[in-house]
Amino acid sequence: MAAAAAWLFYQSWTAVLVLSPFAIPYCRHRIMGEKEKEKRILSGQFRELLESVNNALRAGDSPENAFREGHREMVYQYGRYAPITRETARMTAGLDNQIPLEKLLEDFADRCGTEEIREFSEVFGIAKRGGGNMTEILARTSLLISERLDVENEISILLGNRRLEQRIMDITPFVIIFYIGITSPGFFDVLYHNFEGAAFMTLCLGAYLSALFLSEKILAIAM
Repeated sequence: MAAAAAWLFYQSWTAVLVLSPFAIPYCRHRIMGEKEKEKRILSGQFRELLESVNNALRAGDSPENAFREGHREMVYQYGRYAPITRETARMTAGLDNQIPLEKLLEDFADRCGTEEIREFSEVFGIAKRGGGNMTEILARTSLLISERLDVENEISILLGNRRLEQRIMDITPFVIIFYIGITSPGFFDVLYHNFEGAAFMTLCLGAYLSALFLSEKILAIAM
């Protein structure tokens, strides 16, 4: 993408070499985006885990056995290699090694870095140490987390069309330049291989990148 942008804006192999390293920040941005996507997927799967755990608690199981049952349910629902299944498998192994459940949940929250799991871990630790109706406390916490995840999912759906529009607008300048260059040979010659043209195209590229950055920030705030 960096090479294509350099060629369309400058038609110079030197520009391709100069701009190609700028692909590194973009790749980092995409990696962060994929991590955020994985967190949202894990949060949705965690909600299903909480429902299974609450059902087991209402049936009279201890919290430890409820999470073991939750692991079996996650294997059945998502398969052995889903993110939530790997985490519940680690928790089940920890319980078999006599590691306290609250410690396992705390480690789970630290690894995943999602707000919902961290909040549940904190509430569970307080409820475990302070006593009280564990089933009622966890059920209420699970309900609040589920309601917030529902709101986040609705926002994500509403922004889906806007994100698609953004992607279309991202590639539109390249399509226009490429199309005019093909249909009208020589139309852009005045912009290439001279200082004035290179300066003007640099301003255009800067304006494009600024608009791209701004649109990403707006969508990130909305999410």
